[in-house]
Amino acid sequence: MKGTIAILTGGGDVPGLNPAIRAITIRARREGYKVIGLRRGWAGLVEMTQNPKDDNSNNYIELTQTLVNRVGRTGGTFLHSSRTRPSHLPKASVPEHHKDSYKEEFNDMTKVVLDNLAYLGVDYLIPIGGDDTLSYGVRLYKEGFKVIAIPKTMDNDVPGTDYCIGFSTCITRTINMTNTLRTSAGSHERFLVLEVFGRYAGFTAMLPTMAGAANRCVIPEFQFDIDNLTEYMVQDRFENPSNYSVVLVSEGATFKGGDMVFKDGEKDQFGHAKLGGIGDLVSDRLKMLSPKYNNGKRINVINQKLGYLVRGGDPDAVDSIVPMAYGNLALDLILKGIHGRLVVLKNGRYDNVPIDVVVGKSKLVNINKFYNTERLRPFYNSFEMNPLFIMTSEG
Repeated sequence: MKGTIAILTGGGDVPGLNPAIRAITIRARREGYKVIGLRRGWAGLVEMTQNPKDDNSNNYIELTQTLVNRVGRTGGTFLHSSRTRPSHLPKASVPEHHKDSYKEEFNDMTKVVLDNLAYLGVDYLIPIGGDDTLSYGVRLYKEGFKVIAIPKTMDNDVPGTDYCIGFSTCITRTINMTNTLRTSAGSHERFLVLEVFGRYAGFTAMLPTMAGAANRCVIPEFQFDIDNLTEYMVQDRFENPSNYSVVLVSEGATFKGGDMVFKDGEKDQFGHAKLGGIGDLVSDRLKMLSPKYNNGKRINVINQKLGYLVRGGDPDAVDSIVPMAYGNLALDLILKGIHGRLVVLKNGRYDNVPIDVVVGKSKLVNINKFYNTERLRPFYNSFEMNPLFIMTSEG
């Protein structure tokens, strides 16, 4: 046996995670490596014990070709996921067998993580996640552990790469569901307001709108004027023979002079409060302001939060192929003895970049290049030599 490779998936689930796990496992085992799946993101490494008599099946599992083949075509992650952050673990989340040693309000359990990786005999760790999950991967790399990261997030906002696992399926689902809801919006001659994922970056609203799924979109990178949006929505509805118009609202979008809308005050271990509600507010204000631009007549609204519907189900073609390639890219690096890298797609080519790119900058929509802030929709300029999904980490 050449060594042991461990895989984990952290943060939100997306279609494409299981194909990535499958690709890594099959290639690694054929190359002579043992493969361990770490369960529930970083939580499995925090909560496992080193007593051979203890049941750690909820924390890690050895992966085989037979096991991963059964799930490799499905959505979600069969290893499960969590938003555990070992460097800032709340006191209430410290496992019982560590409570005597970790008593602070927030605890850095990196030593426990490294000890458990050593106990499992792991030589290389492959975390699959967004910038939160991968930022802790950077921490382990700086501690001297061999880490190769794979970018995943439907928001497509991990820096350094043009593409993150889950994005294409999210866009596909958003377009399909928008088209499904058109029939109701048209039947009742209403505004259609759809809230989509996108805390800091508006790619998930921009691309479907660019593809024709919506008339307008509002994104986190630009604070929008609700009067301006209402006027355009009324105009779009008037110009549509079926008397309806559509706007996609990123969950992180904000009114001019306002703040993000949160579901409640609870925050995860990465400091993120749960977003939710901007779509409701936009819907209410569109209805309230519509008479101003519609000869005194109110226009009703169909309001739908797409939420988990766009991250559930099987992966599309892109999120079946890219994860397969990313998994094999990770193995290519391991076979060359290279680590501390993030596998990426850049300018239509597979590549790898230094892993610390994920903590060095933010990946946002370049509104000057891609977003018409006056008309609240994408620019349709020359697409020549742009990548597949138009907007990249460099653009």
